[in-house]
Amino acid sequence: MSSLYVNESGAVISVEGGYFCVTQKNGLVRKIPKELLESITLFGNSSITTPCIQECLRRGVQVNYFSGKGAYYGRLSSTRHVNGERLRQQVHACEKPSFRLPLARKITTAKIRNQCVVLRRYQRNQNTSVDTDIKTMKQMEHRVERAQTVEELMGVEGMAARTYFSALSQLVTPAFAFQGRSRQPPRDPFNAMLSLGYTLLMYEIYAEIENRGLSPYIGFYHSIHAGHPCLASDLMEEWRAVVVDAAVMSLVQGNEISVDQFEQDPDGEGILLRPDAMRIFIRKLEKKFEGNVKYLKEYACSLRRCFYLQTVDFAKAVEQGDAGLYQPVVIR
Repeated sequence: MSSLYVNESGAVISVEGGYFCVTQKNGLVRKIPKELLESITLFGNSSITTPCIQECLRRGVQVNYFSGKGAYYGRLSSTRHVNGERLRQQVHACEKPSFRLPLARKITTAKIRNQCVVLRRYQRNQNTSVDTDIKTMKQMEHRVERAQTVEELMGVEGMAARTYFSALSQLVTPAFAFQGRSRQPPRDPFNAMLSLGYTLLMYEIYAEIENRGLSPYIGFYHSIHAGHPCLASDLMEEWRAVVVDAAVMSLVQGNEISVDQFEQDPDGEGILLRPDAMRIFIRKLEKKFEGNVKYLKEYACSLRRCFYLQTVDFAKAVEQGDAGLYQPVVIR
């Protein structure tokens, strides 16, 4: 299965025979067999025909809409996955402290451990050491186990995140130096890539949550508020450093992208990826999604398959009201 990303202004996606077709403004046509396409992501002023929309709904192909700057607008999906009984179980489970707190502890612990692995990986062969920061984060990890409320956990997670990004900034090539995590808007190229990557990752998880008959908007960790898919936020925490941070570091440290490929947002104070940088970044992240890993099983499978398997386990935990049935991914 494959995912299609379209960020060429004026491109049109249609359906013809056994293919989904992308027609660019210059007349070039790219064809993808129907049976191979899993999702479509549109950026900016690209469009999709009504027959193509109908085919996507019939086949269960997810269609995501983003602005040209990478802001998420919404998505098109069928309703064939809706499961009222499972939604009822989800609400019940996510309101129970005996379900919420143990699960939130495990997620936070996994996130901190994975962040430490990324720091160790990228301090190799460098003169800079972030061992002191890693030690501090390990202390935060111990505090996670002692946390008595979800709110206390979020405070510990926040302190660990600040330490992590401070350490990560010391390992980045000088051209991409940044001062901690900045968002809404991102104020430097490194944070611009993180923000775009986290958004794309969130909606990968979002789709898998919906496909399990769950609501992405009813979570157990992040606060519920209008328009925010908090369950997607919850379940992506274990993946942030593993997927997005590692992809950004690989691009930067490998000189695969340059600061010249970013620009100031003409409508605000943030930094944006230019179209060429967007293509490079999406290609890198998609390679990450499709790459085989052994995070969950003895055999290798793609990260997308991992996302699927993790949401299946979460659905089982919801059905049985047992947080012990879900184990977050921890890399070594």
